[in-house]
Formats: sequence, structure tokens, C-alpha cells
Amino acid sequence: MAADNLRKHVQTSGISKKVELVITSPLLRCMQTAVGVFGGEDSTDGIDVPPLMVTDAGDSNHPAISSSNCPPFIAVEGCREHLGVHWCDKRRSISEYKPLFPAVDFSLIESDDDVLWEADVREKIEDVASRGIEFFKWLWTRKEKEIAIVTHSGFLTHTLAKFGDDCHPDVKSEICRRFQNCELRTMVIVDRSMVGSDSSVTDYPGKNPSGEDAPSDVTCATPDGLPN
Repeated sequence: MAADNLRKHVQTSGISKKVELVITSPLLRCMQTAVGVFGGEDSTDGIDVPPLMVTDAGDSNHPAISSSNCPPFIAVEGCREHLGVHWCDKRRSISEYKPLFPAVDFSLIESDDDVLWEADVREKIEDVASRGIEFFKWLWTRKEKEIAIVTHSGFLTHTLAKFGDDCHPDVKSEICRRFQNCELRTMVIVDRSMVGSDSSVTDYPGKNPSGEDAPSDVTCATPDGLPN
């Protein structure tokens, strides 16, 4: 499983000991990945804290994941996937999610039901990018310095395309490079007056299944079961 491979990388590279906060999109598949990669152990037996994820959450066939010895998790609407039309981009109600992910903080999500997704209106690409820029601005207000963001290919593709216009074309191309399935990239957000960092040695190229994690425009053109 791709998330299991990434979890091993996060553990062996030491990233898990550095991350102070995990921010996740409130879509089911994304939260499952977030807690699977950055959460505690797969057993909650004898641990007197609420689990990050209960057993078989969302028909995942996965054991419960402990919230012990791991950073806090916050679900944020701002980093959701491209909104509208595709059912895979619609979230379930927060009241449905809370029993499945008891230790995930949903307090920043204002509406129980998904009021952002529209069945017949697809979010404009420029609006996805604008939403992404506002999300990055919000990140600046956080006190944590090492933050893991678990989000979606389409959201990242359109948001990161807004960066790097004043850089060398090779740098711009690297910023906009599409994400592989379950890929991890390290990004350092700095003031323009500061010198950038060297390339990270902890990036993870993504594995199993192979190929790009295509935006939902490609992968979810038609409804295929219940929404997230």
C-alpha cells in the first residue's frame, strides 16, 4: 500500500520526529492517508487516548490508529481538492467523520454539511489557485515551523503554478511538476529577503501504485459510488 511505504520512509528518514502539526484536507481518502502516514501505532489497546482513526474507517479494512506519540491533526477546508461536479471531491458531513477520526480536530470547519461543493458548477482553476494562496497565507499565522500538509494533486498543481514566475525556467518547471501517488516533497517557505535552502534529503518520490496522482478531472469524471 502506498501510504504504508510512505510511512516507512517518514519513520526511517526522521521526519516523524520533526513534524509539529499535520494539516489534512477533510476528504476521507486524504484523512486516511494522513493518519496512516503520520499517526501513531496501528494498535490502540491499553492506550487511554482517543484514536486518530477507528478500525475499518471508511471501509478501509485497516486497524485502528493511535493518537499517542504523534503530532496533532487538523482538518482544513482550504486545502481541499478542486471543487464541484465530481462526486469524489464531495466530503461527507463532519458529524459522520468525527466518530471515524476521533482525535482529528475539525473545529476550523464551519459547516457540518459540505456547502462548498456544487453538483453542476466546477470550481474555476484560477479560483482553486486563489484558495491555495489564501491557504498559504494562513500557514504563516501558525506558530509551528515543521508542518506536514496532506492534500490533493489538483489543488497543488493549480496553486504551485502561481509561484516561481521570477525564477529560472528550470526552477519554475520543478515547482509545477505533477505529484506522483503518495509523493512527499519538502518545501521551505521563506521571506524574499532570505536565501533559499539546499535540496531536501527527505523527499519521497511516491510508490505503489505507479504513475501520477492525476487531478480528479481525469480520475473522477463520473460518480462511482458514495461521495467522500
